[in-house]
Amino acid sequence: MDLFVQNETSRLRAVILGLPDSNGPVPTLGETYDSKSYESVKNGVFPTQEAITSEMNAFEKILRKYDVDILRPSLVKDCNQIFSRDVGFVIDDKIVVSNVIPDRQEEIDAYESIYSQIHYKQIYNLPESVHVEGGDVVLWNDYIFLGQYAFEDYPQIKTARTNTLAVDYLKMIFPEKTIMPLNLCKNDTDPHEGILHLDCTFMPVGRDKAIIYKPGFINPRDADRLVKLFGKENVFELTQEEMYWMNSNIFSIAPDIVVVEEHFTRLKAWMESWGATVETVPYREISKMGGLLRCSTLPLRRDR
Repeated sequence: MDLFVQNETSRLRAVILGLPDSNGPVPTLGETYDSKSYESVKNGVFPTQEAITSEMNAFEKILRKYDVDILRPSLVKDCNQIFSRDVGFVIDDKIVVSNVIPDRQEEIDAYESIYSQIHYKQIYNLPESVHVEGGDVVLWNDYIFLGQYAFEDYPQIKTARTNTLAVDYLKMIFPEKTIMPLNLCKNDTDPHEGILHLDCTFMPVGRDKAIIYKPGFINPRDADRLVKLFGKENVFELTQEEMYWMNSNIFSIAPDIVVVEEHFTRLKAWMESWGATVETVPYREISKMGGLLRCSTLPLRRDR
């Protein structure tokens, strides 16, 4: 299998899409591992299996409309397999298998049939001490933006998924890349205050633009660096409510073809203003589990 991903927006050719077929029972509050799921369980609005399947089928239909090759993991009964982004990520021609939290380890095994099609020299299994999930890895050509949490209470924070050792490890694998670590605000129970992954507060789009929620970064200078890099005129700033509904967690099929959740009307209008074709899908129920469109995908091949 050919692998190549250098950014978030080049024309998509092959992707792993998560599996909605056997999500299992509604978790207890103690079993949740992100603030949005915690809130959904607490408020009794955790999505049904029927709603999850319907929304993911709508997303799959859009991907097939643009002739994207779709791969799926093997089915694990009663397991949330929707968010394939977290189990691994491709940079250039290499795939890194994430060290996910222990609660999700069985998800990794479901990808064995896909990994078996990839040359073993292109697969990187992380050392046990290195923690990184795909949602914290955002690519922009020569840049790797890496969401992290670099503080002593890291082991106690459920929503802290990427540690400082990940920076050193990725530098070793990709010495030619510029790696920009960005510390994210964390909160295990309040999705209005905490950021699960970098793609929930920042995302490149098009060829030179970006979406950002500036208060999602612990250090305001990190947000300012990103705005300066893309240019203020090219940046769409999210409100707290838009961040809560994960407006940055869109998915690009090409620089000018973007999939968004159907309620993202302000964002959709902005993207259409600079010429993008914006496909909309219903995904609000799935968002109640802490992820959205980008979280549901693991791109394997984009155009160079």
